[in-house]
Amino acid sequence: MKNKTSSLPQEGEAHPSRCPDNSAFKQQRLPAWKPQLTIASVLSSFFLTGAFCLTVGICLVLSANSVREIQIDYSDKCSDCSKLRENSSNWNKECHCSVNFTLKEDIVGDVFMYYGLQNFYQNHRRYMMSRSDAQLLGRNVNIQRSYCAPFSTYGNGTPMAPCGAIANSMFNDTIDLFYNRNSSVIRVPLLKTGNSWWTDKNVKFRNPESHNLSSAFAGTARPPYWQKPVYLLDERDERNNGYVNDDFIIWMRVSAFATFRNLYRRLRRTWLFADGLPAGNYTFSISYNFPVARFKGRKHVILSTVVWSGGSNPFLGIAYVVSGTAATLTGFVITGIHLKLRKKKTYFQKQ
Repeated sequence: MKNKTSSLPQEGEAHPSRCPDNSAFKQQRLPAWKPQLTIASVLSSFFLTGAFCLTVGICLVLSANSVREIQIDYSDKCSDCSKLRENSSNWNKECHCSVNFTLKEDIVGDVFMYYGLQNFYQNHRRYMMSRSDAQLLGRNVNIQRSYCAPFSTYGNGTPMAPCGAIANSMFNDTIDLFYNRNSSVIRVPLLKTGNSWWTDKNVKFRNPESHNLSSAFAGTARPPYWQKPVYLLDERDERNNGYVNDDFIIWMRVSAFATFRNLYRRLRRTWLFADGLPAGNYTFSISYNFPVARFKGRKHVILSTVVWSGGSNPFLGIAYVVSGTAATLTGFVITGIHLKLRKKKTYFQKQ
């Protein structure tokens, strides 16, 4: 039998040391830098930060204010179509309306057309998850195991393409712009492709592989709220069809706020519109399909230019101005406290 006490140190033997090795790292003798905060360094950091933030903020605000933008709410101007769309049984009935407006000055440069929605919440967790990324990549997947329910299959088992609540609620109004020049009406040329991100068009969205799209989507059906199948979203351009349709891709990028805008078209700068939109009378011709009255929403169409800092959104500039103002005021407060304490110290030294 093994002696249990044999492992214990015998009399006269040295106990093993538990001290760390005598190295610079383990004995914490490595060289270190410790900043010496003086009043000059502290005040200069606050004032320099404040000056930098104020300069950048003012530039961003001025840049955002230089954006030319016109926004038109057509929810009430298309009230007849709105009432028609509230009855879901009228989904196959077309309804058109027009909105007239006037540009008092030329809009020079690139012009972008957006559609805007108000009081439409896309940030609900179940709504955001209601999609199948594998299906949008063109893969043959069983969408019944995805998060698309209840917009995954019909009662007879036919799968929806695309599935999910996001795709089913896609904005489907058609908006055309006309220029009223003298007694003639000229259709403004608009580009419907090139509006999505490159990564979306080439990485996140792909069509199933087949010799044509109609056979690629054979055995599937359109979502309930759609008027046409996914392979007919753009009947004029085969490359802008199916899951790689620009309007569809932009809609699938959900918004964090209830009021948002999505890029719809870009002005094609040619002929009369080579320099932008000339001043004059215009008309929006709208095919009204997207109902908003049930959730007390509003619909807008926006024409806007962009600048080096982006569109007409002064939030970032205001944030920089507020941060710069706070840093500058803090510097002045610290300066006042320092002068007051130094004066008091000098007074006691004289006493």
